[in-house]
Amino acid sequence: MAAIGETLPVTRSAARAKVSEAAISAPLNPCELEIDLFCKGMRVDSSCTLEADGRPILRTRAGLGSGLEIVIPGPLKDVWVNVPVVEKFASRSCYRLAQTKNGYAVFDDRQGFVYPIRLSSEPAWYDRETSRGVPMHRVGVLQGTYLGIYISNSCGFWYHHPPCNCKFCTTGLNVGVNEVALKDVEDVVEVAQAAKAESGVTFVHFNSGFQTNQDLDRAAPYVKAVKSRVGTLVGVQLTPTRDLWKYDRLIDLGADHFSFCYEFQNPIYFARYCPGKEKFIGQEAFFRALEYTSKKLGKGACSGEIIAGIEPLSETLKAIDYITSLGAFPTVCIFRPTVGADMEDWSPPHYEDMIVVFRYVYEACRRNGIPMDVTPNIEVSLVVQPGDTRYLAPDNSNTFWYNVKLMAMKQAAKPYFWWKRQPKKIKRSDNLGQA
Repeated sequence: MAAIGETLPVTRSAARAKVSEAAISAPLNPCELEIDLFCKGMRVDSSCTLEADGRPILRTRAGLGSGLEIVIPGPLKDVWVNVPVVEKFASRSCYRLAQTKNGYAVFDDRQGFVYPIRLSSEPAWYDRETSRGVPMHRVGVLQGTYLGIYISNSCGFWYHHPPCNCKFCTTGLNVGVNEVALKDVEDVVEVAQAAKAESGVTFVHFNSGFQTNQDLDRAAPYVKAVKSRVGTLVGVQLTPTRDLWKYDRLIDLGADHFSFCYEFQNPIYFARYCPGKEKFIGQEAFFRALEYTSKKLGKGACSGEIIAGIEPLSETLKAIDYITSLGAFPTVCIFRPTVGADMEDWSPPHYEDMIVVFRYVYEACRRNGIPMDVTPNIEVSLVVQPGDTRYLAPDNSNTFWYNVKLMAMKQAAKPYFWWKRQPKKIKRSDNLGQA
């Protein structure tokens, strides 16, 4: 394993110089712009009327969704981005959002390039209340096109003395303040029904902080209720357990997708920046759970989530290789120094390095046959999705035919995903206990 402070390969500097030169001479494509906005953030011009035109900036969960939701149009696909605008580094950005006579655009004040974009509109149900009188936006929020719901109390790592929370996270500052701490199952069902009917949501994603190995047990009633009464694809992102039979139980209750945030491939970085995960869970537990669920659900049904921009680039590429070798998606988050986090004053990573990372994501997914953008209407604004990286592919016949293959797969999968999004009669009980 690499040691802290490891020098990156010489090829990294060469790649950085090459990308920098290209970025100066021509406008960026949608994925390149997405990456640069994550790295540099964006200033908001006084001409903007965001309150009337876009989604509110909500600080929920870990804080990664604390930016402005925009959509960058493009020929392959539109790219959804949650752009940092409130963090310190964003105030120094070369990018500026302003209104034009045709709507909104992002201006690059270095080079004069102008990128027309759309603001993600606020759904009408945000302002409504559930039948219990809870504002719906305090139960779940749209991040891109999916519904994210933090199901339980704030992460337990925040309540140890001294705290052992992950150093880049702000869950302990947001849950119970900007969103309801404990979600009622009925509230969750009502919000999911509204999001499906009015926002076209196809995927409901449940996550939570550390709950002392009760995480999967607490998720069970929510998974069952949404699958049986709403009818969407259901994802679960919780701290892993060594009781692997609990994943079988959640699959029986309707879980379609599992994701595991192990953050860093290098165990030294994992221990340093995720002290609670290191002390109470261990990095190996993430690996075993990802391997088990990937084998159970099949290719493209699980994700390994890592952060790029803190550990050496070589370790990030190693993580991408490991995740894709299992048939899972590499969900790579560009490090964001969020307001209030222990790492708030850190600098975000360089665009040139992140281009190397996401070109590698594309090649690794293609090499391992990971189906990109096949599932309907799932656009994740917090990360650069593997499907977004198709904009970074080389312009040749291999890329053309690979895109044709992905389009054919998407068409062929439509009946399957239609069936998966119908309410299901769940035979298994969600009571605690094995089988």
